[in-house]
Parts: sequence; structure tokens; C-alpha cells
Amino acid sequence: MIRKAFILITILGLCCMMIILTTESIYAQEQTGVVENLRIPDPDHVQMLTTEDGSTLMGRIVEIQEEEIQFETELGVMIISISKIKKIKEIPVSAMKEGKYWFPNPNATRLYFASTGRCLKRGEGYFANYYLFFPMFARGVTDNFTIAGGMSLFPWIGIDKQLLYFAPKVGLISRNNFALSTGILLIKLPLWDEDVSPFVGILYGVGTFGGLDGSFTAGLGYGFQGSNLADMPMVMLGGEVRTSRNIAFVTENWIIPGVDQPLVSYGLRFFGESISVDLALLNTIGKGTFFPGMPYIDFIYNF
Repeated sequence: MIRKAFILITILGLCCMMIILTTESIYAQEQTGVVENLRIPDPDHVQMLTTEDGSTLMGRIVEIQEEEIQFETELGVMIISISKIKKIKEIPVSAMKEGKYWFPNPNATRLYFASTGRCLKRGEGYFANYYLFFPMFARGVTDNFTIAGGMSLFPWIGIDKQLLYFAPKVGLISRNNFALSTGILLIKLPLWDEDVSPFVGILYGVGTFGGLDGSFTAGLGYGFQGSNLADMPMVMLGGEVRTSRNIAFVTENWIIPGVDQPLVSYGLRFFGESISVDLALLNTIGKGTFFPGMPYIDFIYNF
């Protein structure tokens, strides 16, 4: 009994030591990164400084010394110890509106269902969930290549009956106010008939015009099943307009060959620096239109 207790205490001690060493290593890396990012910014940028106690200051470094900096804010110049700085980030002056930082749109690579012309940057990623039952992960392999995929999670059917989907995207042009990409959405359906391919999807090209706070997106997509490609493309027109620091209006609309009524969607995107939630309505134009439309919801977390 004593021997088992001794072994357990030893294991717990080693675990605690590993946690302490890992924490110290991470802290040292963070401190090294902070020191490397310390610089006096140019006039077109301000700095957002976060201290160890969680306080956030907006301003700019005006002097760097060996162990402390002088940081100028609206309230005056503050002397801050470098060891107390957790993070410092430079942001363009244009991102400041009425004294508040308008962080970038965290969901700039998608409208609702459709992709925009923008790609994730290398190392960026997100977890998305559509209608609760359709989760997806995406990752920027390079600045011009994004890979995404997932599977449905219907609780009332077996794993062999779930949908599998895969969605790589390649960026062709990436500029401040224009981005062009091509990609494929591949979906594997349950195999109900051996004579019919379970693979369906859309091969598409999409372009986005405008900045992160307001843009227009247009795309063409050819549906396919197996090796059979549609004769006519689907057309997608959409866009988004940021109406406040945390809210944007988003619309996505489809014209599908063989379908008389265009599919339209419209709603609001609520977001923070790394999270966004879309609440929208889906409807058709013409015969079959119903008020106000079918609810649509998704959730995205960036990492």
C-alpha cells in the first residue's frame, strides 16, 4: 500500500514538474516574442498592448529602454515594465473608429454556404458548424491553398449513412480589394444503388471585389455526379456590408439551371475577433415563396 502511494506521489510530482517546465517554456517564448515585437511604429499604425493582468492599452511606443518602455496613450505617457507585457500588436490607424479597434472580419473566406474568393493564410484555421449537424474544419496550408472537410453527425443514423465532404480551394489572385479562387466541393453520399455514383459536388470559380468591411462576390459552379458534369453552370451572387463593430449584413443568392425560382438568403453576422454566428433566412423568388423564409444558422470559431 505504501509502495503504491509512493509511486502515485512520484508520478504526480513528475507531472507537476512537467507542467511547470512547459509553462515556463511557453512564458519564455511569449516574452521573447514580445521583445522582438517592441518597436516605435510608423505614423500609419497604432499599437494594442496587453499586460499580464489582462488590461489592454491603445497607443504607441515612444521610447524603448532595457527593461521598460514609454507608451503614449490618450491619457498621457506611461512607463511599463517589459516583463509585464503579455502581447503587443500593431494595427493600422484606419482600423480605429471612434476610438475603438475594428478587428478584421473573422469569417472573410465564406458567405453562408458559398466560399468567397479569399483564402485562409498559412497556419490559419477554423471550426464551423452548419445547422448543428454539419461540422467542418478548415486550414490554410499555404497563403493560396486552403483545405477543408468534415462529415454529417445525424444522431439517428449509423456512421455508414453519414455524409462525407471535402473542399480544397486554390487562390489564383490575392490583392487588397480583389481575390479570385477556384475549388471543388466533393460530397460522398450513402451508397444506396451500386449503379449510381455516391460522389456528387460542385466545381467552381469565385471572385470577391472590395475590402473586409464591404464586398461583392460572384461565382460560377458546375454540378457533377461521378464523372457526369452539368451542361450549364449555377450562378452565385452575394456580398456583405459591415454595419457596426460586431455586426454585418450578409446575402447569398443562387440561380440554378432547371430551377425556375432563384434561391435567396439574407441575414446578420454577429462576430468578435475569432467567433462569428450567422442568423439568416432562406427563400425563393416567384412561385413557392413563403414568408419570412426558412431559418439558417451557422457558427464559426477561428484558431
